[in-house]
Amino acid sequence: MSNNKRYILALDQGTTSSRAIIFDEESTPVSISQHPFEQYYPQPGWVEHNPNEIWYTQSSVAAEAIARANLTGRDIACIGITNQRETVVVWDRSTSEPVYNAIVWQDRRTAEYCSRLIQEGYSDMIHSKTGVIPDAYFSATKLKWILDNVAGCRQRAQRGELCFGTIDSWLVWKFTRGKKHVTDITNASRTMLFNIHTLDWDEELLKLFDIPREILPEVKSSSEIFCETATTLFSTKIPISGIAGDQQAALFGQLCIEPGMAKTTYGTGCFLMLNTGNTPVKSKNNLLTTIAWKIKDEVIYALEGSVFVGGAAVQWIRDGLKIITDSSETEQLANSINDSNGVYFVPALTGLGAPYWDQYARGAILGITRGTTRAEIARATLEGIAFEVNDVLLSMEQDMNKRIHSLRVDGGAVANNFLMQFQSDLGNINVIRPKIMETTALGAAYLAGIATGIWSGPDQLKSKWQIDKTFIPQINKSIIEHKLQKWHKAVKCVRDWSIE
Repeated sequence: MSNNKRYILALDQGTTSSRAIIFDEESTPVSISQHPFEQYYPQPGWVEHNPNEIWYTQSSVAAEAIARANLTGRDIACIGITNQRETVVVWDRSTSEPVYNAIVWQDRRTAEYCSRLIQEGYSDMIHSKTGVIPDAYFSATKLKWILDNVAGCRQRAQRGELCFGTIDSWLVWKFTRGKKHVTDITNASRTMLFNIHTLDWDEELLKLFDIPREILPEVKSSSEIFCETATTLFSTKIPISGIAGDQQAALFGQLCIEPGMAKTTYGTGCFLMLNTGNTPVKSKNNLLTTIAWKIKDEVIYALEGSVFVGGAAVQWIRDGLKIITDSSETEQLANSINDSNGVYFVPALTGLGAPYWDQYARGAILGITRGTTRAEIARATLEGIAFEVNDVLLSMEQDMNKRIHSLRVDGGAVANNFLMQFQSDLGNINVIRPKIMETTALGAAYLAGIATGIWSGPDQLKSKWQIDKTFIPQINKSIIEHKLQKWHKAVKCVRDWSIE
């Protein structure tokens, strides 16, 4: 390839795999590489990753993507990183060895502790400072668990011998051979330790969770030159100049840069984000207030609703129930019948996220009869994902006191036309699928490219977003209202299920 062009390497470190995508200046994907890595489940409700496996897979796909594009490190102008959020790594500052496996955002081991925080009256204080609520989903209680349960860790942390980071911090540390311990403002805002108003780690929260400030990374904006790579992976030093948590990166990659614009990412979970501009909006409906990005001195905020199980529900009926062999079969099965025939699947396999925040809810398939087939279950699975997303969408509209007329979508499941059409029908909303589906990686690339002068800013990027297909509501409103009533009846059945 010609060396006259500038290319951006986007590293997309996800929950089940590490990916690398190279984009050119027209934001076109040039090459992609992806490697899965092991998931560890040491106890029911516990989910862990090996941080070194994450590093090995992420560094190897970076090298592969460059090789597949017939490029060298000298052709890469900059690197953008986007990552699974809330996942916690603690490592030794001198050896760079993790002291424990990464505790994943899905992990529920600290659920009981979070319940105690709520009972003791800390919920409003935490929510007002951080925009999030006490839940095992966020990083603070996972970090506290490691410090409390891994021998010697708390003492070592207090002596400044350990580093804490979300996955972005871990990757930057490894790429710089321990020279930089940083995070960006979006990842910091998901830790339950960061004050989204003062834009700093919060002393009251650090004291509440007993977290030594010495182990925390320096917080930077989302688009600036953080550092240069120092590994032998590339033939030259490359600036890392864009970092954002995966959902914020997807919002930016979808170019939802005006207040009121919204996107949903359908991945392992489903994540809705609504740009609220320079003003943080406090939700009355259990949504999260979060930082969307910071470029130069401007901070953009968002409302977010997190659905814990989205595509993971399809994975479960494939790998757990084994009623399908490939995820794509669900669309054919769903279209083979006219209705789910009274079958509803509430996919609360790891509890319910927004707007319920019920960590004791569990999944259920309701309405099964002797006539139920795998087609009904497949259709109910897709519908269940859309119902969850719609609950969050309605909450956002209530918080903003205005209708959301269109929803930009991305993630693996948006290739499923049945799911997208049903989502449109449920919410009476236009669902818009873009031509470039790699919006999470693209957002990281955009942030990196702005910092290095490839693009002047978000306004220059508007023309690069192109529509693949728009799904328009088709089902009669009275039918949808009946389905919604049955759905909310089903949700009531699974609430608080696992409380002893």
